[in-house]
Amino acid sequence: MSVVLVINSGSSSLKYSLIDPSRELELGSGLIERIGQGTGVVSHTARVTAEPGEPAPTILDVRHSQERPIADHHEAFAVMLAQFAEHGPDLGEHPPVAVGHRVVHGGARFFEPTVITSLVEINIGDLSVLAPLHNPANLAGIRAARAAFRDVPHVAVFDTAFHQTLPPAAYTYALDAATADEHRIRRYGFHGTSHKYVSEAAASFLGRDLAQLRQIVLHLGNGASMTAVDGGRSVETSMGFTPLEGLVMGTRTGDIDPAALFHLSRRAGLSTDELDELLNKRSGLLGLAGRSDMRDILAGRAAGEEQATLAYDVYVHRLRAYLGAYVAQLGGVDVIVFTAGVGENAVDVRADALATFGFLGVKVDAERNGSRGRGIRRISSDDSAVEVLVVPTDEELEIARQTLSAI
Repeated sequence: MSVVLVINSGSSSLKYSLIDPSRELELGSGLIERIGQGTGVVSHTARVTAEPGEPAPTILDVRHSQERPIADHHEAFAVMLAQFAEHGPDLGEHPPVAVGHRVVHGGARFFEPTVITSLVEINIGDLSVLAPLHNPANLAGIRAARAAFRDVPHVAVFDTAFHQTLPPAAYTYALDAATADEHRIRRYGFHGTSHKYVSEAAASFLGRDLAQLRQIVLHLGNGASMTAVDGGRSVETSMGFTPLEGLVMGTRTGDIDPAALFHLSRRAGLSTDELDELLNKRSGLLGLAGRSDMRDILAGRAAGEEQATLAYDVYVHRLRAYLGAYVAQLGGVDVIVFTAGVGENAVDVRADALATFGFLGVKVDAERNGSRGRGIRRISSDDSAVEVLVVPTDEELEIARQTLSAI
């Protein structure tokens, strides 16, 4: 059994999962929050076999939580190890053969999972200029993990890597070429680990050859992106130079005329940092309706709230616009896939996003769409010309798989 420890390190958080990729089984996981912020919050889950049996044993998730000060990521790793030692699973019985790290930005340098060396660390740090909120935190987790697990390889899996197959016409902005080259401005795309996992899982579920499928994957969570996947390769994606471009999100604007920012700078006196905060943290659904969670938007819409209804309509309008564009880029579509929190759970969003695509032969079965099943499921009708699926994403499993492939 080859077990992988998957690490997703944020600026004040550490998310971890111990995974057996061969069985697609998570043995244990946890989240350490508020690192360096006084009292930290620790949540740990151990997956235990309650009743051994055939053909399938009874598995229970046993959860533990505590609050305690956690100064930095090095201490967070010590806390993680203590949680495994106290609550299981025992890392002595399930030693990780490698540690896989989620890294948000690989720029144009990294296009596959990469074994981490000192030089790779330097490059990840250098790319922090492109992802100042993410790469420094990812790097802090890498350094703490390499100190805690010195005897196993560490592998970086990049959010941007899946989109390295974008053609130049898709990743190039019509900006002065010399300026763009000097400052590395191009479309990079994000959520790549999720888009890769989901598109491959969809092909497997359908029993069809991935290389023959034209897919559009909608990763709809608090952050949201859409990717056109042709034969397993990303050929177009909605997020761009940063994760701000594209769809309407929980707190991000998505697409906006850049001249609006010039106007706000000149007329409202907003600084660059203030504009950054406005577009990334105070816009999207939150800016339109005062709430960033789609569940709250749907509740407000059902209650007849004007702003919630408008926020919902803007959100769906943008989804339809991108879907139509990607159908055109692909020259048709065989499979449309919804994933992530909103995509997996918001029945109305799925139905309304596809409501105008009857001309393509897209038919959503209302009963299937309304089902609250947890696994991969088909929500299109049997006579739909396009398969429509809900595929729960599993980025941790994908990172574990790519980590093993790299070593």
